[in-house]
Amino acid sequence: MRFLVDNQLPPSLARFISQDLQAEALHVTEIGMRDSADAAVWSYAAENNFVVISKDDDFVTLYSQTPSASLLWVRIGNCRRAFLLNVFRDHWPRIIAKFERGEKFVELR
Repeated sequence: MRFLVDNQLPPSLARFISQDLQAEALHVTEIGMRDSADAAVWSYAAENNFVVISKDDDFVTLYSQTPSASLLWVRIGNCRRAFLLNVFRDHWPRIIAKFERGEKFVELR
């Protein structure tokens, strides 16, 4: 399973997922999509088999219209990076289990 972290989340999240959670993850800045429209990021994720990780509800709309990629929708308000990474660490097994069961849309609260 591969993850693509959207611009609204820090690049350190992608590094954390790769290094600490042992899953492949990239941030949009790493693939030259920092300023790309959400639809372009969504298309890239679908074409390259990535799960998009985003706080942006525009991706929920894109998923509703074209469920060609999977989405991890982060529903945590603004917070410090350490808090965000701890939430991911605590919920990661549940997140992975849902995607492995075939769910394509997972919320992280």
